[in-house]
Amino acid sequence: MLTLGIVTISDRASTGVYEDQSGPAIREVYTRWLATPWTEAYRLVPDEQPAIEAALRELADALRCPLIVTTGGTGPAPRDVTPEATVAVCDRLLPGFSEQMRAESVKTVPTAILSRQVVGTRGASLIINLPGKPKAIEECLRAVWAAVPYCVELIGGPTLSMTDAAPRHHRPS
Repeated sequence: MLTLGIVTISDRASTGVYEDQSGPAIREVYTRWLATPWTEAYRLVPDEQPAIEAALRELADALRCPLIVTTGGTGPAPRDVTPEATVAVCDRLLPGFSEQMRAESVKTVPTAILSRQVVGTRGASLIINLPGKPKAIEECLRAVWAAVPYCVELIGGPTLSMTDAAPRHHRPS
């Protein structure tokens, strides 16, 4: 069974101040878009770079998740360190993903230009940072999904099968 990573980065959700809504939003997108049977590895961590790095390393190295999607900690606030943690654990960065997500988001939210989300690979894992707002989860993933399945394959991951609800994806011939 395929294991996919979901990481919510939030001081308040990790201490129980409020319930995480962004992690479940990622789960819901996976459920609607993926036909390949999968299970989740969910982590809820505070906005602390060592904790974020540890979660990403565990999901990529120990659990071998081919896709890890994070939510939260991508803004310009001092405690927003998800991009730094992601850069620290990635072998390669894929800036085109981040550029596309911001370009799409800014069409509806002018402050999306403040987002510092990063996308990269660690071994055979694709790591995608998303903003912390549940509404932004599907919007950002939809903006890049055409390349996600092919990227997962290129880095040594499995072929992901999609449902009819998934955005169209592309595999060059």
